[in-house]
Amino acid sequence: MAVRTLIVGVGALGGLVATRLRASGSSVWLATRNAESAAKLKASGLRVTGVGGALSVEVAEVAPVDEYRTRGTFDLIVLATKAHDAVEVAPKLSGLLRPGGTLLPIQNGGVAQTLADRLGDDCVLGGLSNLGATMTTPGVYEQRNAGHLLIGELAGGESERAERVRRWLSRAVEVRGTPNIRGAVWSKLLLNCSVTTIGAIAGRTMREYIVSPDGRELFDRTYDEALSVALASGARPERMLVDPMPPTWSGKSLPSEAHDAWLGQILRGYGDVKPSCSRTSSAGARPRSSSSTGT
Repeated sequence: MAVRTLIVGVGALGGLVATRLRASGSSVWLATRNAESAAKLKASGLRVTGVGGALSVEVAEVAPVDEYRTRGTFDLIVLATKAHDAVEVAPKLSGLLRPGGTLLPIQNGGVAQTLADRLGDDCVLGGLSNLGATMTTPGVYEQRNAGHLLIGELAGGESERAERVRRWLSRAVEVRGTPNIRGAVWSKLLLNCSVTTIGAIAGRTMREYIVSPDGRELFDRTYDEALSVALASGARPERMLVDPMPPTWSGKSLPSEAHDAWLGQILRGYGDVKPSCSRTSSAGARPRSSSSTGT
């Protein structure tokens, strides 16, 4: 059964999902910030290279988000804007949902919960992305890894709705379901805080800053504090790249061979990732990347 889908935000992540979903033969509608952006995408189409293979598609339906008030309603709206834009635009989108429709934000952090508090759990599904993508120019994207989307009910547990959305979007990219999306969000935040935030401030990759004693200490203290906050909130961080609980952790990371091996797993996954704001500072351009750690 077809799911009438609107993707709001056609940057790196939204553009990647839109291109691959359209290439699967599915109809997809795109919402941009303004008419100029919509016109450019209509003229150029969408193109993806990198992991997963290269492909190009025409854009059949694209318009500024405000114009969709007169273009019918949708079963699924994928919200792929930056986090601050998502909170601003979401109230407009709730009116575009059909009865029983779903709004799926895929930003990092607490965006989905914030929107659910405002709009209701019945229309908001939790999501986050481990896909790495870059937009080189509007409509042209590079997939940087073989990552996936992770979705689930904010209240926890499994649902027919989450499984239906998972099957539909799996036409485009790998999508996994979890009964613990809140814990998964926290697990990703642990790495965001300790890997990419430090990297952005230092202007270095994790592999570059972790070799110094000060860099290692800062990583451990940042991770410890973030994990303590997660546990105090009642969350159960979920295993993603690594077990979220460092070996022998009891409120503080302790040096050991086991801890070094745990840290090595993170380095293998994210050690050479350069945070998007660092890329932006060096290039003097606005961020256009969505890395696997969500920078």
